[in-house]
Formats: sequence, structure tokens, C-alpha cells
Amino acid sequence: MVTKLRKLFNANFSEEKYQSLLKQLAKGYPEIFFRVAETPIFILDSLKQKLIAAGDEIIALIKQENFKDLTQKSIPNNWAVPNENDHPHFLTFDFGLCKDDDGEISPMLIEMQGFPSLYGFQAHLANTYKTAYNLPTQLTPFFNGLTEETYFDLLKKVLVGNYKLNEVVLMDIDAPNQKTAIDFFVTAKKIGIKILSLSDIKKEGKQLFYLQGDKKIQIKRIYNRLIFDEIANNTTVFDKSFDPREELDIEWITHPNWFYRISKYTMPFLKSKFVPETQFLHEVKSIPSDLENYVLKPLFSFAGMGVIIDVKESDITSIKDTENWVLQRKVNYEPVLESPNGGVKAEIRLMYLWPDGQEPQLCINLARLSRGKMIGVRYNANFDWVGGTVGLMKSSMP
Repeated sequence: MVTKLRKLFNANFSEEKYQSLLKQLAKGYPEIFFRVAETPIFILDSLKQKLIAAGDEIIALIKQENFKDLTQKSIPNNWAVPNENDHPHFLTFDFGLCKDDDGEISPMLIEMQGFPSLYGFQAHLANTYKTAYNLPTQLTPFFNGLTEETYFDLLKKVLVGNYKLNEVVLMDIDAPNQKTAIDFFVTAKKIGIKILSLSDIKKEGKQLFYLQGDKKIQIKRIYNRLIFDEIANNTTVFDKSFDPREELDIEWITHPNWFYRISKYTMPFLKSKFVPETQFLHEVKSIPSDLENYVLKPLFSFAGMGVIIDVKESDITSIKDTENWVLQRKVNYEPVLESPNGGVKAEIRLMYLWPDGQEPQLCINLARLSRGKMIGVRYNANFDWVGGTVGLMKSSMP
């Protein structure tokens, strides 16, 4: 992917421009707690088309009539939430960029979630890259002919629906201090909804409220950013607020059960050239002799926690709850992005919105750059030209 645009960007890059980028990103917002990469990814149309095709195959599985039956066991009994709806409002698919058998750059599925990502921040990030580096105006992070205006109109439609703005809230356990808090604040600024921590919400009967001045406002919808895995060992946080697992008079955007249904649990059901061979560990009939080509992943973890990269037979035999693990063929990232100090590995997240009564729509993307063993920002803290970024493409109508 060494394109003319990449060569031009690298030739004109300076540390001063990067520092200007970071200042512009943070202007008017709280501190960003994760590393933002020095550069965007420039996505060629050939790769864009492969990404779209890969996403379409996954969505075809999710839309199958038996999908809920296939994934029913994905939801831990102690974390099931009542009143689940018929589809998630968000889909995010992470693809590593690799070389295929023909030597071409191709996406390989790494992770998937029926849970929101940085839907507000990524648009802000793309704009800031373009401004700070004076990039061509026709470059866009959006798919399907969306513009920034039409994208945020769609996001508002999904989040707010027919409710009043003050009846819809973005919620996380300690929202203003989360690592991704800047996304919350960009979303609040663009959409107009309130950001609340769990402790800001009080329960009366089956209804939830928050205080706005001395006025009590009933919550009708929650834009949920609370990941249950983060609080699994500390459910006392619910004591002074509410327990999401109770019967409540609210709508979830998106319902928490989809976090589990669309996850690593889904991957063994996918058979595609864009998906590495993945098996539930309890269904593995014999341990592969080439374990160096596999990774072990716990089903119920996030951000790469608990993943065993250099798998030994003893790692497998020591696992008691094999139904909660997958054995996956290792994906070999290709260092596709040329930096001043050599090649950098990359991952692209496709981000969909699924409005009620409509089809899921591919909207925007997120990307990560890495020099470490794993892609996550936490695994690349001591490198440059790594971290969170965005893919920019030539704009086109659908």
C-alpha cells in the first residue's frame, strides 16, 4: 500500500505537524487517554471492496433466522438482560491487513462486536487529520456516499429515535473518566444527549431518572457504553443506582445481550476466506501439531485480555472451562504501512449503524497501527507511528 499519497505524506511529515494535530484534536475536549497515531491509513479502492465484501458475509450470518438460536449460549446466565430486541443497533468488525495467497493485501477478521465504538470521535479524528496535514478534501472516512452531515443525522436517528433529547442518555460506569471519554463528549456535542455515569441514575419502581438542576427527568433510552466484563467482579456498583439485569421501563441502544451474541463466540460459525479457522475449544477433536500457528482466546474478555499468543499444549490441557475458549488459526499481519522507520502493521474496524426497520449500513471506520505483538493501544505504548487512527478513502457515491 505504498501509494503516491503515502509517499507525499511521509515526505511532508514533521513532528511539529503531529503536535499540532494533537492540539487541534483536544481543543474544547477533555484529555485523550489513548495514543493517536501520527498518520491516517490511505485505503485503496481494491482493499475497500474486499472490506465491504467481508462485512457483507458476516451480516448475512447475523441476519439468518436461526442466529439467536446459534448464539443463545453466548450470554452468561448471570448477565442476561430482559427485553432483548430483534437486532443490534451497532456492528463493528475488526480486520487485520494481511497478504493473501496471491500476494495481495486482504482483510482477515480478528474480532467482532454488537456494541458501539468511537462513532463520534472517528469523524472528528478524520477531519483533524485532513486539516492538520492539509490533505485532499475528497478523502473521507465514510462509506456509502455519506457526508459528515448525513452521517450524524443517521447516528442521531439511531440514538434518539422519536424521543426527546433529554430522555436519551449516554451511560458508562464513570463516563467522564473513561479512556474513551472524548468520544462521549464529541457525541454529546454533535447529537445533544446527556452523558451520565451509572451513579447519576436513580431507580423508582421500574423507571430510571436523573436530575437536571432540581428537575427529575425520566430516562426512556440508554445509549449503553457499559461493558459488563469490566465490572463482573464488582456488582456493588449497582447498589446505589440500578441493575441493568432487572425488568425496567427503558430501551437499550444497543441491548446489552448483543455484546455477547456478536463476539468471538460468533466466529466458529463463519466460513470465509476473510475469516481465520476458529473452533470452540471443547469441539477440538485433536490438538494441532503446529500450535505455533494458533492463538487461544477466552470468549468473555475484551481488549485482548487473556489471549494466549504463543500456545503450548499444556495451555490447552490446563483449561477446565473449554466451552468458554476458542482456538483460532493465527493471523499474520503484513506491515502494510510505510513509516520513516519501517513497516507498520494495521487493523481496520468497519462500523455499521442499524436503524430500526431498516438494513444495517456501513458508515465509517476506525484503524489501529502496531509494531508490537498485538494491535491494541496498550501493547504499543513505547513505539511511534502506532495507535488509534482512521482510514481515509476517495469519496464516492453508493
